[in-house]
Amino acid sequence: MDKETRARQVYEMFKADLTDSKIRFEPHDDDLVISMTVNGEDLPQPTLVMVDKDREVVRLLSPLPAKIPEDKRIDAAVAVSAANYGLVNGSFDYDISDGEIRYRVCQSYAGTVLNRETVRYLLGVIFFTTDQYNDRFFMLGKGMMSLEDFLKKEEN
Repeated sequence: MDKETRARQVYEMFKADLTDSKIRFEPHDDDLVISMTVNGEDLPQPTLVMVDKDREVVRLLSPLPAKIPEDKRIDAAVAVSAANYGLVNGSFDYDISDGEIRYRVCQSYAGTVLNRETVRYLLGVIFFTTDQYNDRFFMLGKGMMSLEDFLKKEEN
């Protein structure tokens, strides 16, 4: 099976699972990208699913809704590092130049075919982890939580 066919198969599997889960999404069929915003416990979670046919990998990204202000960016860098240390799958990317934080999960499908359980797992990881952390990073950026309090939450 060629790369285009395999990529389309993975893309359609994500669309099918989102449809079955009754999650509203916007497909971008030509680009093999799915965009959506899910609502967690507190803040909205914009999420992208991108199938890269050339690299045979699917990337899930969730940019956090608020950028970290300049005066809090060093604290946020430490917080992102602490959060990443404890994660089992995926990681937070942090652009210290503009304060953007996003959560990223990647999965290769080279040499294999992803199944629905893997799709559900990847979606669960991105939704759960973003929901768990988006309010903490938001509060840190707004000065509503100190770096010390963030780190204490990480210890637990």
